Amino acid sequence: MEELLQLDQEAFLYLNNLGNTSWDGFWLFITNKFASIPLYAVLLFLLFRKLGWKATLVVMVLVALMITCTDQLANVFKHGFERPRPCREDFIAYGRYIAERCGRYGFFSAHAASSTALAVFLGLILKPYFRFAFILLTIWALVVSYSRIYVGVHYLGDVLVGMFFGTLIGLGYFILFQYIKKKKQL
Repeated sequence: MEELLQLDQEAFLYLNNLGNTSWDGFWLFITNKFASIPLYAVLLFLLFRKLGWKATLVVMVLVALMITCTDQLANVFKHGFERPRPCREDFIAYGRYIAERCGRYGFFSAHAASSTALAVFLGLILKPYFRFAFILLTIWALVVSYSRIYVGVHYLGDVLVGMFFGTLIGLGYFILFQYIKKKKQL
């Protein structure tokens, strides 16, 4: 386990140190939860156009539940494992910490889990209508996830585990949506 933690620390330092001050503003914007509001508005519009208002309303409720699920699961893990974030460790002096704040625990990344769950869920719903929807949303989730390493608040392991749980949760909610859609004939 100690080797794995050491490897995660080394991966963090490598990925975190890829940054430079000219890109800091961009990554601080990307990591901000409000930065994706224009994307959410476009997705909502596309869902409404292709699915109608009833199915879009169901999707919105499921998204709210899904994000709550990923966020709460991440909190359970954070308080269960109590792994300090990299910005709370002494070795951060060899990295770059540019986030506005540093929470206590970081295993696993709720940002990575939520963005991945949303990308999988909405990407699978929109894929029949927009061929590249899944790929583009996956790229967006990867960028958001990496931003957590860039700003210094998560290890690569935190992000990968968050993306793993986000994928499972997104798939689960997609299956639930398909069931509701069929049952209610949306």
